[in-house]
Amino acid sequence: MSDTKILLAEDDQNFGDVLRSYLEMHGFHVTLAKDGQEGLEKYNKGEFDLCIFDVMMPKKDGFTLAKEIREKDTTTPIIFLTAKTLKDDVLQGFKIGADDYITKPFSSEELLYRIQAVLKRSQNTVVKEEDERKEFEIGKYHFNYPLRILTFQDGEEKEEAKLSPKESQLLRMFCVYKNDILPRSEALTKIWGEDTYFTARSMDVFVTKLRKYLKRDENIEIVNIHGNGFQLLVKEEEKA
Repeated sequence: MSDTKILLAEDDQNFGDVLRSYLEMHGFHVTLAKDGQEGLEKYNKGEFDLCIFDVMMPKKDGFTLAKEIREKDTTTPIIFLTAKTLKDDVLQGFKIGADDYITKPFSSEELLYRIQAVLKRSQNTVVKEEDERKEFEIGKYHFNYPLRILTFQDGEEKEEAKLSPKESQLLRMFCVYKNDILPRSEALTKIWGEDTYFTARSMDVFVTKLRKYLKRDENIEIVNIHGNGFQLLVKEEEKA
């Protein structure tokens, strides 16, 4: 944790100082900005592993700051701090690309645990992005990513399907994240280039197509993890 750099944008000076001291006590390097504009300036000058933004700030609010950062950086995790618990605010934050949301007042320990969880997810994503496999085994299916061919084989029965480029890209991501959650925003930004309502609906259509391709193996299921993404579950067949 000692090398982890955090950008904290919080307009309440006293609260910001307390948070910074607490996080530094736990080994983080913290850069504190007193408003959204200063937050953007400090972000542009440095490299950070995590951003923590208060939503209500002068000059530039946390949502606007996060949106401007997300236009050029889709990977650095962002946690929002807010005094509001309105569902619309929470949804807006996640649409912008937030990784977590914490409502004031909160305990320092809760923030610490959330930071650790977000950083762990982020590091797992980097590892998965570096996965360079070209072929995958999915239950009774074999998937050749470069050729975009999905082959079902059960005994002597064999059937091939040629996937479209997007179907193939999405299935590859599911294979890399097999039995783990594939974040919806991760798939949308990597395959569709942006995370919007319309691209999300498009992704839903492609998930439905992949479910049809994989339906011949009852041990395979693509499940919707509400508010987070999808999961390709592959149960191991019990040996007789």
